[in-house]
Amino acid sequence: MSVVKNILLGDNPYRVASRISKRNLKHLEIRNGDFIGTEGEIHERDIFKRIRPRDVCLLIRHLATLLRAGLSLLPALYVLVEQLEGNTLAKIMKQVAGDVKAGSTFSDSLKKHPDVFSSLIVNMVAAGQANGNLDEALLRLAEMLEKRIHLAGKVKSAIAYPLMMLIVAAGVVIFLLSFVVPSITQIFLEMNRGLPWPTRLLISTSSFLKTYLVFIAIVICGVFFGIQTWQRTKQGRLFVDRSKLKLPFFGNLFVKLEIARLTRTLGVLIASGIPILSALEITKGVIQNSFIARALDSVKELVSRGDNIADALKKTGLFPPIVFHIISVGQISGEMETGFLSIADMYDDEIERQTKTLISLLEPAILLAMGVVVGFIVLAILLPIFEINQTI
Repeated sequence: MSVVKNILLGDNPYRVASRISKRNLKHLEIRNGDFIGTEGEIHERDIFKRIRPRDVCLLIRHLATLLRAGLSLLPALYVLVEQLEGNTLAKIMKQVAGDVKAGSTFSDSLKKHPDVFSSLIVNMVAAGQANGNLDEALLRLAEMLEKRIHLAGKVKSAIAYPLMMLIVAAGVVIFLLSFVVPSITQIFLEMNRGLPWPTRLLISTSSFLKTYLVFIAIVICGVFFGIQTWQRTKQGRLFVDRSKLKLPFFGNLFVKLEIARLTRTLGVLIASGIPILSALEITKGVIQNSFIARALDSVKELVSRGDNIADALKKTGLFPPIVFHIISVGQISGEMETGFLSIADMYDDEIERQTKTLISLLEPAILLAMGVVVGFIVLAILLPIFEINQTI
């Protein structure tokens, strides 16, 4: 008999929870009234015991699945505790389950762990409990977090891949100039002959790098760590975040990512019944760019004075016209959350296309640049050899 049927027929939910845990399902789904999935733990454990956003997202989805199957909240929490046995997240969920058992609300129990459960999660859970639709609120929250993680991964891959290629290319060139070229060009210098300008330039560059390589490495590391330290200050982070939005190629991508994150969060919060001012405050904590987060403060202030949110967003000057026009239409039709989610879906698709285009363009560009540099090195070495052969 299926799990759901057992619940409907009055089977003990704790016994049902135990059977679910023993099946050790990694991806929980309900099909034909029963749980299905692949065996394994609910998520991978990393060696640093760090709780990743993906882990929290999986936890929320699995909890939503258990609740939709008919389990009450407390048995579902104990299922997750047993499923996560030995993991850092299991200890936190055990504390949450203990607080719920003692009489605290689920949202208040989650609020005690702000490093794991953000204000967005806490408020979504509180709204779901107030509306009596906790499973739907959790499912909506899981879908939003999954899309956010997916988009962030796309942007990181678009940046990381060409950046890694640049680092490798620079390393190869520095190695050639510092260790390979000097041994070859030393022969030309010992011949005491006039050398072509590419060869002289190559020798000068190689000599400079070989002499000051350690110093250059120390300066680069110092600058890097200095920027990292300065970025932790309020002014430094604001400057860096503003500069990110103006970067060639990537600036527009960062703007679209933040707009997608902002509109999806607002849409889900408003759909869950959270007032617009509270939704703006929660969304501010979700935005990773401090420059855009600061702009939300002005949006919130304008809305509190009586402006509609479309006009408030327009006055910031950060959002494309299509954003506040779609929101304005949503306000008129009474489906503002639908407008927000439509914008988020639109920008999700644009980010997907733009990241693919960036990677496809930057890869050959970096390879071409590296080919030009290596070709110049080869040419500078071969030119004196050709001249020697002509004089023989």
